[in-house]
Amino acid sequence: MSVPDDLSAGTLAFVESPVQLLNVLEWAHDRARDRAHDGAHHRPYDDGVPAQRTSGSDVRRAPLEPPDMVIVVLAPHDPMTRGQLRRMAELARDQGHRLRWEEARGGVGAPLRTVGALAGPLRAAHRVVIGDPFSRYVQLLLSLARPRSLVVVDDGTATMEFVAQLARGERFVRWHRPCGGRGARDVAFAPVSASARRMLTPNDHRSVQLFTSMPVEPPPGVTVTVNGFAWTRAAFGPPRLTRSTDLVGTSLVETGVVEGERYLEAVGALAAAHGATRYFAHRRESADKLRRIAGRLGLEVVRPELPLELVARRGPIGRTVLSFPSTVVHTLPLALAGTEVSVAVCDIDPSWLTEHASPRAQGFLSRVTGSARHARRLPQMSAPARTT
Repeated sequence: MSVPDDLSAGTLAFVESPVQLLNVLEWAHDRARDRAHDGAHHRPYDDGVPAQRTSGSDVRRAPLEPPDMVIVVLAPHDPMTRGQLRRMAELARDQGHRLRWEEARGGVGAPLRTVGALAGPLRAAHRVVIGDPFSRYVQLLLSLARPRSLVVVDDGTATMEFVAQLARGERFVRWHRPCGGRGARDVAFAPVSASARRMLTPNDHRSVQLFTSMPVEPPPGVTVTVNGFAWTRAAFGPPRLTRSTDLVGTSLVETGVVEGERYLEAVGALAAAHGATRYFAHRRESADKLRRIAGRLGLEVVRPELPLELVARRGPIGRTVLSFPSTVVHTLPLALAGTEVSVAVCDIDPSWLTEHASPRAQGFLSRVTGSARHARRLPQMSAPARTT
């Protein structure tokens, strides 16, 4: 992948997942739309304006000039995530954005080389955009930055926990991690994490903005801009709808929150009750679990090449989309606004949780479900009987 050698830009954006990159594109589109609206000609903007298609691509080029920004992809190890990131990078370049692909985890010396290459541009950047405040890599980079503006774009439902912890002045801990002891690495990294938390607190010299589609109550001084997925709706669709029902997978088993067998039983019961035929796999789901979903439950397993918001908008997609508590119960209704697709969410029964699940897990998952304003909440499923 070709990358720009020159990292000089007014804005540096750091992403580690396809969803983060999608939301950086949405943020950039939102800013460009505001600039176009406030410009000398006050050109009105319509989210549904058909734009020119770029050759060799099925994405319409948004009729807006991208900002002075370089998007830095801190490439992960996971093959599925890397594949989706590469596809998202192609879409970003189609929109006129500059990207730099960093093999940030590619060997023992990679982190040091990456940080060294980014230190100067970070200090010079007026604005820094990040997608995951919990990432140690991002926290380390923030310790080198001196921006006047800091923007956090959505990384899914984790944004809700980030905002709550920031408001309470707590250390940043992912919701599915146990609250108890801190390992040696946590203790050693604590000063960097504390520095990142201070950077994410607005003051007289630095503004902090949150660009999100999640329902949040920001701390004082943090500005919230709603992500309505305007770029996604302008660039893709509307989709062709099928007569069937689709089911969206989660990585709750892989993160140690839900027992594997209980999850399979719940998927089977949900598919049978609602006539689901396709299962859209989360990029972190294990190959073994997906084989069992296809073989034992008879569902067609689809491994999306792009974030589900884009896949659904491009279609074909079922008229009903079922999901357990996850980001998509908040984002899909926005991306599919104006279509006849109905999004429904099924709660996680407390008995499905593993014995190692964080004590916060059930409350957080219930909050994800209960705050989904545009998704239909399904009746509580009976807990599948335990198998011996």
